Amino acid sequence: MRYFLEIAYDGTRFHGWQVQPNAISVQEVLDDSLTKILREPISSTGSGRTDTGVHASQQFVHFDSAQHLDPEQVIYRLNRILPDDVSAIQLYLVQEDAHARFHAFARTYHYYITRRKNPFSRYHAWHHSRPLDVEKMNEAAAILLKYEDFTTFSKVKGDTKHYRCDMYEAVWQQEGEDLKFTIRANRFLRGMVRLIVGALVDVGRGKLSVEAFEQIIASQDRSKASGAAPAEGLFLAKVEYPPELFIQKN
Repeated sequence: MRYFLEIAYDGTRFHGWQVQPNAISVQEVLDDSLTKILREPISSTGSGRTDTGVHASQQFVHFDSAQHLDPEQVIYRLNRILPDDVSAIQLYLVQEDAHARFHAFARTYHYYITRRKNPFSRYHAWHHSRPLDVEKMNEAAAILLKYEDFTTFSKVKGDTKHYRCDMYEAVWQQEGEDLKFTIRANRFLRGMVRLIVGALVDVGRGKLSVEAFEQIIASQDRSKASGAAPAEGLFLAKVEYPPELFIQKN
């Protein structure tokens, strides 16, 4: 039987989501914990990869089990052995062919910028004390919705087959002295959100005009992109699926 597991994690101490040699990852910790409580080998597949230091307030994974699982019991037992920076939220029985990555039709990321130095958000927001023109940043962000090819905002060593993304939302919001960026699309390229944020912040600083921002998107030239924003401000916030995938919803 196939299950979807909803989790959240603080990515500060992890070298990203995906299992890798000689470095601790969220996937490794989760799979080890599931294997222990279910007493069968578990290998999960995530809705997407998050890089080193990036967080998730909502991430979905799928895994297969020979057992008919009690969601409440699994969540309870899982949270007892998971480290404090990883949390299991809900377990769902889904269709046998449901895929956490390929069946997600939209993903939402949030990026946080704090204008004042705050020791309590140092791992969860980008401390950027310089003045930013939020109106210009939103003017530039709206341009993203006009484009489908985001080669400019992709990592050179990515393993993707194409660079097309359907962009649904991209907006900055002022929250007191802080800023929150929301970006929603059907898919994202590796490193894409941080590269977009870096360029938009350059617009806000007056280092890059709105017109120049559009030109670098249209150029499909990675070398013209601004530097990536720091990882600590980025959160995978929401992953959306067709409801018919779920057999059992809590």
